[in-house]
Amino acid sequence: MRKEWSNTRCLMAGLALLIVGLLAGCATAPATFDPNIKGPQMIVEPGSVGLNVSTVTGTPMIFKGKGFEPGDSVFIELLGVKKEGKVAKVPIADAEVGPSGEFTAKVETLVKATELLRATLGSNEKMETTIIVSQPTIEPGVYTAKAVSMNSNKTAECKWTLEPPSFWGDFKDWIGETQGKIIKKK
Repeated sequence: MRKEWSNTRCLMAGLALLIVGLLAGCATAPATFDPNIKGPQMIVEPGSVGLNVSTVTGTPMIFKGKGFEPGDSVFIELLGVKKEGKVAKVPIADAEVGPSGEFTAKVETLVKATELLRATLGSNEKMETTIIVSQPTIEPGVYTAKAVSMNSNKTAECKWTLEPPSFWGDFKDWIGETQGKIIKKK
């Protein structure tokens, strides 16, 4: 009996290490500014996001820029988005430029829901915010995000990958559905 228990523990520990190793292998280094570029630059963290409801809503999405005019405002657009049968620029974030010419722009929950997930926000019986999904998300792919300055002609671009929904994300979405936090009307 003791030997069986020991083998089971070893198997479980091995599986846990394998999972941790696989997850660690999938991690990517955070984006950094290129020190060789003197003009405006922009990066996005994370560089890729899976298009599951739980992943999109639960992941902080931050655009950072430098090389802009202090006190200016920037608007960030996602270029080449297919929307209502046309290709469009979709506004996804905005920020004020600080005294050192840098900005940090967070993609807000409403934009995540309406532009990336193409869903709406609502409430469940517990008065908790819910995501109501009734159509497909934005198409997965590599998009160009562009920061446009309001008071000057300065711009900066970066690539942002929107991945297809993952199995793990689908599982988390299913849990969200059972808890009434995600409503799918497909």
